[in-house]
Amino acid sequence: MSNSISVQIDAAVYSEFVYMCELAEKHGSYSGYLQPDRLIAYVLSSVADGSRRPGSWERQMLEMMGLVVDCDEHYEYRSSFGNPASQSEEQSK
Repeated sequence: MSNSISVQIDAAVYSEFVYMCELAEKHGSYSGYLQPDRLIAYVLSSVADGSRRPGSWERQMLEMMGLVVDCDEHYEYRSSFGNPASQSEEQSK
């Protein structure tokens, strides 16, 4: 990723991602996610997709985690990430 940020996670949580990758490599799963950083990026991307795509499988994950806010805005499909108001401000500059 050329435009990325760092995220800190607990070492124990990271070790679980390492273990998941080890299992995937050993048993032939998660084809593109055999490295913990790639798997974590995929999980975070799925959470972000669930926020902007109400009908997606990712949204179900957010609902189970209690991360869907009860407001009209969070039930509208958005084609891009982030606050739509911020994006329209940037476009008008």
